[in-house]
Amino acid sequence: MNDQKKMARDWSRRQILKASATGAVLAASSSPMFFVKDAWAANFRNNPGNSSSVTLGFNVPQTGAYSDEGADELRAYKLAVQHLNGEGDGGMLNTMTPKSLTGNGILGKKVKFVTGDTQTKSDAARASAKRMIEKDGVLMVTGGSSSGVAIAVQGLCQENGIIFMAGLTHSNDTTGKDKKRYGFRHFFNAYMSGAALGPVLEKEYGNERKAYHLTADYTWGWTQEESMRKFTEALGWQTSKAVKTPVGAGDFSQYITPVLNSGADVLVLNHYGKDMINSLTQAVQFGLRDKQVNGKNFEIVVPLFSRLMAQGAGSNIKGILGSTNWNWSLQDAGSQAFVKSFGQAYGFPPSMAAHTCYVQTLLYANACEMAGTFNPPEVIKSLEGFSFDGMGNGPTEYRASDHQCFKNVLVVRGNMNPSSQFDLLDVVQEVPRSQVEYDPAIFGGKLGPYTV
Repeated sequence: MNDQKKMARDWSRRQILKASATGAVLAASSSPMFFVKDAWAANFRNNPGNSSSVTLGFNVPQTGAYSDEGADELRAYKLAVQHLNGEGDGGMLNTMTPKSLTGNGILGKKVKFVTGDTQTKSDAARASAKRMIEKDGVLMVTGGSSSGVAIAVQGLCQENGIIFMAGLTHSNDTTGKDKKRYGFRHFFNAYMSGAALGPVLEKEYGNERKAYHLTADYTWGWTQEESMRKFTEALGWQTSKAVKTPVGAGDFSQYITPVLNSGADVLVLNHYGKDMINSLTQAVQFGLRDKQVNGKNFEIVVPLFSRLMAQGAGSNIKGILGSTNWNWSLQDAGSQAFVKSFGQAYGFPPSMAAHTCYVQTLLYANACEMAGTFNPPEVIKSLEGFSFDGMGNGPTEYRASDHQCFKNVLVVRGNMNPSSQFDLLDVVQEVPRSQVEYDPAIFGGKLGPYTV
């Protein structure tokens, strides 16, 4: 633990020394606005009126299988609030374009926040969000590291007329069959992972493979498996078997043992968080990576990667292919501004969960500024079809038809020779947005009305 803390401090010092002097503190340049556009006509839930502040709800998994992601999300949310209020170096407020934010809160009101623990459980997440809406008077709810949680909370927010800026949620359903007018997702989805990974898997492993899927038994796992099968079977791969596993199982040996004699030569782990760490570690311990099957080296694929998972899995991650929404090693100005701010605050680089939650907070605030009001229908209309840059992954659009962000997707590989405990994923390819786009009609669903 002491060595890890020292490494984190050393990493932070290096980042600070490398940082440019362009990230100056954003000064509060305008006087408080206690009256917003059309406020006299607005009748909406938790209207702040003449209050000098607004409250946001950060609902993250502080316990449970995805708690590591939740902790990093909360760090990012706190950093976003500081930057919105004109504190710190401004982070992505210095790189975001177009931008209406000034570092003077949102519409002149200071940003405050409350937190909740989703426990990576839909019921707990809804109860926590309900408390935030009814007791704390939040204008926006965000967070989560589970698609089951995201879909449940998104539905609650739709019912209550509160905007939900989803955190880490990767199921196709979030902006597919379960999409909502009041819900928005910056994170990519399972379909995009499959579309990005397919050509790379064919190049690396060929088109005559037999895949065995272990799949988290909830909406994300189902759509991740479905998407991987769609794109790998199109290459010529066969699906040997697909087995559902419970979230938080811990011991995956009973699911891995049958793989050994299945005739499969690829194991696809549709797992996330601690479940991926445990299943991958146990698969390696069972000797799968040392096997040869059908005259080929046995391979393991992790469709959805994160640095936090890679860190937990240690050397077991080396050489394994997957996809990710963002990585701290990206060299664009927005990514590096965020890495600098986060590293100075916490002593280590941010995860993709932290990145998407930070960005979502700024995007909501900016939409309020563009609309000139906190009135949800007007804020929603400002977000729909909004195109922006300077926040990582290149030019990005919030597609109006389903509230899904479209941007470049990263295919990554576990670093064979990491230079630090954080240098764990090598970017193999930055897949262009055009390769992962799709017709929203393939997933169905309806956004619903602007007013509830």
